[in-house]
Amino acid sequence: MTSPLIRGRPRRAASQISVRVAHALVGGIAGVVWLVLPWMTINHDVPVPATRAAPSAPSAAAAQQDETSATDLVLPLVAVAVVGALAGYGYVRRTRRARTRTTPGGAVAPAGPAAGPLSEDDERARAALVEADDCVRTSREELGFAEAQCGADAVEPFALAVRDAGSELSAAFRMRQQYDDGVPEDETSRRHALAGIVGRCREAGRRLDAEAPAFDLLRAPAQGNPDTALEPGEIRFRELTGRTAAAETTLAGATGRYGPSATAAVTGHVEQAKDRLVFATVRFNQAHQRRDMGDAEGAARHLRAAEGATAQAAALVTCVERLAADLTAAAELVPAALTGAEAELAAAKTSDTALPSGELHALAGHADLVLAAVREEVTAGPYDPLDALRKITAALAPVATGRAGALPVGALLAARSAVALADGFVAAHRGALGSAARTRLAEAERLLAAEPPHPQAADALARQALALAEQDVRIYGNPIAGAAEHASGAAGAVVGGILLGGGPDGGPPASFGGPLTRARRAKPPG
Repeated sequence: MTSPLIRGRPRRAASQISVRVAHALVGGIAGVVWLVLPWMTINHDVPVPATRAAPSAPSAAAAQQDETSATDLVLPLVAVAVVGALAGYGYVRRTRRARTRTTPGGAVAPAGPAAGPLSEDDERARAALVEADDCVRTSREELGFAEAQCGADAVEPFALAVRDAGSELSAAFRMRQQYDDGVPEDETSRRHALAGIVGRCREAGRRLDAEAPAFDLLRAPAQGNPDTALEPGEIRFRELTGRTAAAETTLAGATGRYGPSATAAVTGHVEQAKDRLVFATVRFNQAHQRRDMGDAEGAARHLRAAEGATAQAAALVTCVERLAADLTAAAELVPAALTGAEAELAAAKTSDTALPSGELHALAGHADLVLAAVREEVTAGPYDPLDALRKITAALAPVATGRAGALPVGALLAARSAVALADGFVAAHRGALGSAARTRLAEAERLLAAEPPHPQAADALARQALALAEQDVRIYGNPIAGAAEHASGAAGAVVGGILLGGGPDGGPPASFGGPLTRARRAKPPG
């Protein structure tokens, strides 16, 4: 819907123009009347000779007549001159106002983004979402290291800033999802929606930028004594090294038990986690070297990059561990889900439903076939138990009556697993991702957290988000050329958004804060 302010401007402009035109017409008519009136009042009758009794009267009358005629001619000319002067002043005044006007009015085309193609506003909104999401995710990661260093009470103001920024970002993602779904429909409202997305993202960045200087001060003691920050980061690094080795064994076991298709979503995660740990090792060593040289600022910069790599390695390993646990839980749930589905289907066949009998018969027949196929997969093995739960719940959704027992539990398990996998992949590859995958993931998270939750829709969106993210990474390709950069893990750090890019070494590290903080960090130290 068009804003009342925008709708009102053309009407006011049109009414003002009409009044000016009316004034000009009245002035012109008055001038014409003044010109014509003297000739309309001239007496054309034959003059009557005057008596000679008053010889001085004719000369006085003639003088008076000459004076009246002159006056009748001068006054209209003066009136016309005044009208012309007023009209000229009004024209000059309107011209100056039109040149200096800062808000659209009348027939003047609006300036700014709204004057360009809608695609330009769309690209601006996409870029704002990507930037805001990167800032929120990076700030949340560094907040965890700051809490380990300084304690939960010390970081509470910054945790609040991250939560506030996350709320703004969630609202922006929700608006973007609605926009992608075609809501609103008219172009003007869609422009307003895109402007709203940009505004929300800017507010998220502003909230983080406002707290960034104080956050730097919180961690400033580490610059005077870098060991206070290096120690917690290196402890987490050592713990993660052990988890990565265990995850490799866990993944191999899950693949052998459930088949390659069941673990395809985390294929390569262990290798990427190792790559991040290599990068973290290099940056921890550089942080120690800078500390020994007395370069506290350089030590803090390398420490920040090492912490980011450690956090992403943890996200990748967690995905492997989570998927293996979810597959085990799903395998235990599948038999109960099959039994519950068959009971639901039998009840649906004998109960009164709103579905026509023919449609109900077709849906029930399809569900029977799906359940039989799942039972065959379970018997033959190996099979993907999460995929089996998805097939069962999808087949029973149109005809289920009570929706009790193992079916809703299985739907939630599959949805939560899909959302976790997509979130981990986005977190570890955000430097290469656009807005589409992030938007679908945010919507999946919203649907899963709703009351009541919508697990099937959330599951579908999360898997779509993962597919889009994987496609973005393939398109992004290799961000850094050179074998040394790959050996040091710098290329993976750029893909992960740990480094901001822009240099042969991957550029400066990302940190707590919004876009202004990022721009400040990106400047080379001088």
